[in-house]
Amino acid sequence: MQDVPFVFVAGIKTGGGNFTQPEFERDCIMAQHDHTYAVIMAGGVGSRFWPMSRSARPKQFLDILDRGRSLIQMTADRLTPMVPLDRTYVVTNARYKDDILAQLPGIPEDQVLCEPFMRNTAPCLAYAAHRIEMRDAEATMVVAPADHLIEDEAGFIDVLSVAVNRAAGTHQLLTLGITPTRPDTGYGYIQFEDLPDAEDPRLRQVRTFTEKPDLDLAERFLASGDFCWNAGIFVWSVQTVLDRFEDQMPDLHALFVERKADLGTEREEDAIQAIYGSAENISIDYGIMEKAPNVGVVLGEYGWSDLGTWGSLYDKLDKNEEGHAVSGASLLTESSSGLMVAAEGKKLIVAKGLEDFIVVDTPDALLICPRSDEQWVKQLVSRLKAEKGEPLV
Repeated sequence: MQDVPFVFVAGIKTGGGNFTQPEFERDCIMAQHDHTYAVIMAGGVGSRFWPMSRSARPKQFLDILDRGRSLIQMTADRLTPMVPLDRTYVVTNARYKDDILAQLPGIPEDQVLCEPFMRNTAPCLAYAAHRIEMRDAEATMVVAPADHLIEDEAGFIDVLSVAVNRAAGTHQLLTLGITPTRPDTGYGYIQFEDLPDAEDPRLRQVRTFTEKPDLDLAERFLASGDFCWNAGIFVWSVQTVLDRFEDQMPDLHALFVERKADLGTEREEDAIQAIYGSAENISIDYGIMEKAPNVGVVLGEYGWSDLGTWGSLYDKLDKNEEGHAVSGASLLTESSSGLMVAAEGKKLIVAKGLEDFIVVDTPDALLICPRSDEQWVKQLVSRLKAEKGEPLV
């Protein structure tokens, strides 16, 4: 049978040839969202994953799941069915620019937006919004952290499409919510209205945000049935979020407007240095989302984890018959159970008499810590910085 040349109908590629069904579905999704842009936030340090995650090479650049892809590569991979790399921006600390370009070679260099120092997520996303608006005033932005895990990527794209379609046609700010499975005190929570949206029952109006409640409150949230975890993944039109910055964070908005003509030019680095020198250190949640009118949440379940700690990694990895989870190591144990073991280069780790411990080995540091006390690792990093200096953290 003779190959039929590809044709385009209403912006969607169709035709014969050797075009496979997955490629066809991918291109259909992308064609439907040709004003959609992705912003990957990749400036964090991931101190709870010490000693593997260091300020010089944080966890988003590591293959901590032992799958042959780093967390940031997996993030970009799951977004590409909707947003190609030439419409993907990465906001990161200037010191990580070369890591970004090495791990995501398909992203144009001028779409790696470099922050001179950390100022939390509100300045980060204002920066990205202004750059994208200069390119496409009709843009819709999908914002995702670089270091989360999503197991059901098809389910994620389905939920994300609901958010993108709503944001593109309204002035609503959207966030993605995860149905909670336990009263976790390490996550933010969103309370939503009981009434499902007529367009899609997964769409709900947001009532309140609560950041990392205590155990009693988290248990009450779980029992109520009208709370979800805040995944930290946002969707909005670029014009809507810029309007919210102007209304709710006018000082930050004015800093970018004053130097906007310099963005995308050789003067951008100096402009961003000046803007960040005066910008407030504040998250997008506190600065915009918690105060904005007409905020929506799209509910879903697609195997999400923020992978914030070694314990959360333990939960996601496969376990052997003794309940051990292993990443990058070879493990031999006796009279032991429930270990989270990580190393580099398949190094042999031998343990006897350990139960429910974290064991992480790197060339210059070894961590041994009860899994029940995993939050101590962040405190340890602060102590190491004070007592041992920057190289170890």
